Amino acid sequence: QVQLVESGGGLVQAGGSLRLSCAASGRTFSTYVMGWFRQAPGKEREFVAAIKWLGVSRYYADSVKGRFTISRDNAKNTGYLQMNSLKPEDTSVYYCAAGNPGFRYDDRGLYNYWGQGTQVTVSS
Repeated sequence: QVQLVESGGGLVQAGGSLRLSCAASGRTFSTYVMGWFRQAPGKEREFVAAIKWLGVSRYYADSVKGRFTISRDNAKNTGYLQMNSLKPEDTSVYYCAAGNPGFRYDDRGLYNYWGQGTQVTVSS
């Protein structure tokens, strides 16, 4: 069992940066793929980024590639999403997730554990 708690969201101007954190409980966190998803009002939850167990393999949605960086520190049971050059269209609730999605790392249905979400608002 893994419990996830996100933090670090807030209000930022376009072009600014935020770093989201995802604190995990449970000693098995390091064995899971960690993903970040986001959901804007009236839209489906969409994939943002994912990172495999050792942190070597990382995947990004095209919309955030080059601006966002996913990382994890298994010793601290914590994952991160560094978001730079933020745009108003990045405004969403951001969720971290853990699971074993195999190669379908962008499929939210394959993640077993979810945090409660943290709001990110980017003003123009």
